[in-house]
Order: sequence, then structure tokens, then C-alpha cells
Amino acid sequence: MKFVFNHFNINVLNLEKSIQFYQNALGLKEVKRHSAEDGSFILAYLGDGETGFTIELTWLKDREEAYDLGDEEFHLAFVVDDYSAAHKKHTEMGCICYENPEMGIYFINDPDGYWLEVVPAKK
Repeated sequence: MKFVFNHFNINVLNLEKSIQFYQNALGLKEVKRHSAEDGSFILAYLGDGETGFTIELTWLKDREEAYDLGDEEFHLAFVVDDYSAAHKKHTEMGCICYENPEMGIYFINDPDGYWLEVVPAKK
């Protein structure tokens, strides 16, 4: 039996703002969308165009309060081929929330406060 990664869900308060962030910060593009017939939710799937893995952004019509993200111990990690350029871009965007220079990594926050780890590609 073989399991293959498919998607990871993130609940968001402002779908368009979140899509814009993931496009600008990480180069992800919307690859699929599903809207409930009654308008109660929208699922937008973002991908990198190379792997089949997607981030599912879930927007719920009646949700107004921020999501409880716990102790921010869970996160997604992204490998980047040009770490310096990515760090510069994220610094300019003002979304870096934590850096660990000794490990050579840093984290950015999305609009809902989710942590996303940025890791340099191994050469």
C-alpha cells in the first residue's frame, strides 16, 4: 500500500487576501476551486505547478473570528532555490516572524497567522 501527499488544509478569513499572499510570497497559483451551492464555503487549491501537492484554503461564509492556531507548533515548510532572494522579498513584505540563522532557516506568517518555514535547497 502506498500513500501519496495530496493537500494540506488552512482555514482563512479573507480568501482573496490569502490567495494574493501565497502568490506573492511563495509563487503558488490557484489550480482548482470548489464553491458550495448555498455559498456557505469556498475551497481554493494552490499549487506550485511542479508537484501534485496543494494547499487547500477553506473560507467559511459565517466565520468572523480568528482561528485558534494553538502554540504555532505545526507549520508547512518550503524549499527555495535562491534563499537570499526569498529572504529579501519576505523582509520587504514584512512577513518574517522568526529567524534561526544557526540552522539557516526562517519563518513567515500568512494573513491568518499560520507559520511557513523557508529552507534553502541543498546543493
